[in-house]
Amino acid sequence: MSNEIAILGAGMHPWGKWGHNFVQYGVAAAREALADAEIPWQDIAYVSGGATIRCGYPGYVAGATFAQALGWQGAEVNTSYAACASGSQALAAARNKILSGACDVALVVGADTTPKGFLAPAGGYRPEDPDWVRFYLGITNPTYFALYARRRMDLYGDTLEDFAAVKVKNSLVGSKNPRARYRKCFSAEDVAASAMVADPLRLMDICATSDGGAALIVSSLEYARKLGRGDAPRIAAISTVTPTFASAVVEMPDIATDSAAADGVEAMAYRASLPVKAYEEAGIGPEDVDLAEVYDLSTALELDWIEDLQLAPRGEAAAMLRKGDTALGGKTPINVSGGLACFGEAVPAQALAQVCELTWQLRGDAGDRQVEGARVGITANQGLFGHGSSVIVKR
Repeated sequence: MSNEIAILGAGMHPWGKWGHNFVQYGVAAAREALADAEIPWQDIAYVSGGATIRCGYPGYVAGATFAQALGWQGAEVNTSYAACASGSQALAAARNKILSGACDVALVVGADTTPKGFLAPAGGYRPEDPDWVRFYLGITNPTYFALYARRRMDLYGDTLEDFAAVKVKNSLVGSKNPRARYRKCFSAEDVAASAMVADPLRLMDICATSDGGAALIVSSLEYARKLGRGDAPRIAAISTVTPTFASAVVEMPDIATDSAAADGVEAMAYRASLPVKAYEEAGIGPEDVDLAEVYDLSTALELDWIEDLQLAPRGEAAAMLRKGDTALGGKTPINVSGGLACFGEAVPAQALAQVCELTWQLRGDAGDRQVEGARVGITANQGLFGHGSSVIVKR
């Protein structure tokens, strides 16, 4: 039995700091996806929403919230929360519903309205909350990103110039994306002149927080064929695995390594485990990937993801970058949407936004960002509390 489902439509509300209710962004993205799929809202049998914990009660029941805003029509609803992988888990829920035969076509949607500054836990004194504890100890998101950047410098010889080159690459292609928040090209000198946030990372090395929304219309392959859309891009795999014991690398929100240091224990970094299941499920390998959308919370983290996805041997992502292999027109373009560097974080939407970009790329609808001949794309992101995802889209 095939685990594939078709992507009939993709939609997105532009990222930015708009100051509106998150539902407005999600509804706009959903309507665009419905129009793209040429399917009436009344035909949607399942609505799967990514939850946002910052938007009160409606955010906790996102599936029903979006269904109500679009107009109650009897569809079943689901709400998924998995931090930065919320969109992927909402997509996985819709896929399971379709593959079970319980519905033919579904809407998956995520949207967020974020506070000013970097994301932080709720206030109060909560030592039992590992997310709160890391902030209490001073391990804010930029600090965490900086620790990984310093690790690359110490282990692999990556330089500040390499990190800046990631920003330059992403800003160049992001300037061509009408949905991106930041559509300006930056130079390495611009990066070097920006304020130091957490050594060695500067302001332009770190992604912002944003408002935004993204949506997908997905269906069974049979339903797609009935519509004459049998050639639509397909979700070939969704991986949402959790960490395994033991881990040799500190992963947020853990504060210290566990017993990976014990003699004889062989460990795999959590992020590197995410695509393994995806590749196995899709029946492909990293050599088949034409492009990737990865979770570039920092410039240095993009380089880690390239290696985690096995698109370059460990420690060689920077060399791949220097050769131009990760740029548009290169061997394996990375973040041709512009990435989070150009969008920022809108947590429940960003995993779906990655799949939207792959959908447009595989349909040949990406305009000036088009990766020629793209047939297979992969996504990757990581969130708190053992959440993460990797999705493979193929044509």
